[in-house]
Amino acid sequence: MPPKPLYRSLDENLAFLEEMFGRSDDFYTKHLMIAGIRCAIVMFTGLSSPEKLCRMALDMLDRDPAMLGGGAGLCDYLLTQSRIPAEAEAVTDIESGVRAAARIGYPVLVRPSYVLGGRAMQIVSNEERLRHYLQTAVEIDVDQPVLVDRYIMGKELEVDAICDGKEVFIPGIMEHVEHTGIHSGDSISVYPTFSVSQKAKDKIIDYTVKLGLRIGIVGLYNIQFIVAGEDDVYVIEVNPRSSRTVPFLSKSTGVPMAHIATQVILGKSLREQGITEVYGREKERWYVKAPAFSFAKIRGMDSYLSPEMKSTGEAIGYDDKLTRALYKALQATGMHVSNYGTIFVTIADHDKEQALPLVKRFYDLGFNIEATTGTAEFLRAHGIRTRTRRKLNEGSNEIIEALRQGHVSYVINTIDINQHNTRLDGYEIRRTAVENNVTVFTALETVKVLLDVLEEITLRVSTIDSK
Repeated sequence: MPPKPLYRSLDENLAFLEEMFGRSDDFYTKHLMIAGIRCAIVMFTGLSSPEKLCRMALDMLDRDPAMLGGGAGLCDYLLTQSRIPAEAEAVTDIESGVRAAARIGYPVLVRPSYVLGGRAMQIVSNEERLRHYLQTAVEIDVDQPVLVDRYIMGKELEVDAICDGKEVFIPGIMEHVEHTGIHSGDSISVYPTFSVSQKAKDKIIDYTVKLGLRIGIVGLYNIQFIVAGEDDVYVIEVNPRSSRTVPFLSKSTGVPMAHIATQVILGKSLREQGITEVYGREKERWYVKAPAFSFAKIRGMDSYLSPEMKSTGEAIGYDDKLTRALYKALQATGMHVSNYGTIFVTIADHDKEQALPLVKRFYDLGFNIEATTGTAEFLRAHGIRTRTRRKLNEGSNEIIEALRQGHVSYVINTIDINQHNTRLDGYEIRRTAVENNVTVFTALETVKVLLDVLEEITLRVSTIDSK
């Protein structure tokens, strides 16, 4: 039966829906059109009356449809009603974007509507940068809202699931190595999870089930999560479609997800296919998906990882030991994994404490350490022999020349989003590195993974100043 239109009057709508639902406390789903969006209203046993359900569903109907924000507005509504934390706001003009950011608090993550691969997504640190972004980077209007979201530094996890409209099946949960703020396609993904609590995983499973059923998905869908602190779980985005991770998760779990989802779409329920559990049994072997990049082949491309996707492929490694699975995946992407040589380090001030033990591990492995002036002073103050290389803005070209000479194995570079005057130096260093086949790391979590691998495959040596 085609969906019936809703009235603009709340009282008329209440009567209309009460006629459809009756006054039973049973479970119902009814297909409707809400502000032009095809959706389903769901009623569960335990609601005090049909009127309570009607008022909940019609809470957003007395507004102008433009205020709903299309699919984004509907998603926000579903998150709220499912008691899932959500702080994002879809804005349709510059001033509303500024107000939203002030309410949420900087830094904020901004992204346009209707894009793939995170195009034009940015982390913005202040009002000036936000206004510049909204004026130059995207088109913004009622039909093309921009999402302003709180940027949370935490662990990112990802789920691919199948919903048949009544039940949900989750083959597994993947954990990203890199922190939030890096596009999922550019992150190293690990199955099963390696660092999150069972409580956090239980929340992820609960949210995945609630959203699949409330949205009314029939088939595959993908959800990306943030785990902040010990077990605070937030939803980044919900994609009611197949994701790039489906082949990886299917291979890792042994679950033919595409086949099962196709059968669901054709009308065969999960139970009819013999699937009765919500969450699949985790494998005892480790599986790693690592991104592959083509920076050297794309002129002018910045290798700094951000919310905008830059990878051009991926590879899988698996093993009974996580470090060996990581090593296989990194090698398969074409990365040159060297256990000797020199590392060049230039680190933003707020990352120095986190970077210190990582640089110390390179030093203990026998690597020479070179760094820009500020980073070198910090490392020497903490007992690490470091050679200083002056930056371009200090009137020297020695960093560029050193990278061209071929003795540098890795570059580690992080930036402060509030310090825009340092980005030119960073870009030139990163660009010169990739043009000379030097591996660049812009996320410290990836550096830690590399060190885990190097320590696994390298005999320890004594440094010159060891006791």
